[in-house]
Amino acid sequence: MHPVLQDLITLLKLERIEENIFRGDSRDIGSPQVFGGQVVGQALSAAQHTVEGRVAHSLHAYFLRRGDMNAPIIYDVDRARDGGSFSNRRVVAIQHGRPILNLAASFQNPEEGLEHQADLPDVPPPEGLKDLTEVAADVLENIPMKIRRFMTRKRPFEFRPVDPVSFDERETLPPQKHVWVRTVDRLSDDHALHQNLLAYVSDFELLATSTLPHGLSFTRGNVIMASLDHALWFHREFRMDDWLLYSMDSPNASGARGFARGQLFDREGRLVASTSQEGLVRVVDPSLKKPRSDPADQA
Repeated sequence: MHPVLQDLITLLKLERIEENIFRGDSRDIGSPQVFGGQVVGQALSAAQHTVEGRVAHSLHAYFLRRGDMNAPIIYDVDRARDGGSFSNRRVVAIQHGRPILNLAASFQNPEEGLEHQADLPDVPPPEGLKDLTEVAADVLENIPMKIRRFMTRKRPFEFRPVDPVSFDERETLPPQKHVWVRTVDRLSDDHALHQNLLAYVSDFELLATSTLPHGLSFTRGNVIMASLDHALWFHREFRMDDWLLYSMDSPNASGARGFARGQLFDREGRLVASTSQEGLVRVVDPSLKKPRSDPADQA
């Protein structure tokens, strides 16, 4: 298996240190703090370790503090409920004695029921689209070195945006985007692993959708963004090593917060998962190099 993907899988497995307590490490992906998707994926993994015979169908998480990449994260699982059909788990991610994330996840015995879904957006297939790392050299030369390293580093996923990517455009765009995504190598049939990987990758690009109508870009330093919460619903089985279309839109921005939602479809047009997220979107005056109102802690 590709070493970068294998490293991510190992990262998501966690170490059990007590019956309901687990420990995880972090990886630097170029963000200023621990990547939120990593903490969500690990918290889901911790909850899965305490459930047998049932499949996760939803999770809801709140980001409380920045994660320290140089310290382990402890995941404390509360077995809140095991009913006839559903189980619920509450997970607290802890660093330096303080919670950095709260997550609730619900699990269900598989069963049949009513079926309907949204339609697959009419977009080009992933074949023929460029990966996010295949950015033109002249574009890379005009963005900061730290962002350049982030864009060109080896990743466990392929990202193929449907629309052209620009990192320094002041043009305002509709608040929507479509990105094809899959792992860089084949995976086992472990459905829990595929869910963990989707939880991880679902935090990429989502909140930034809310900045598109405003001509803002983190490469120019005129906006501060931080995820505040994240929700994910699993509708149908899927594979992360087959292409999924991540279709995102942002119906609202107000109160220094952006709200975005996403739908993930497989190649056959099946809606396999849905996401939503709200986050801090605070405009910065680049000439002053500080936000118009100072963020406390993370937000």
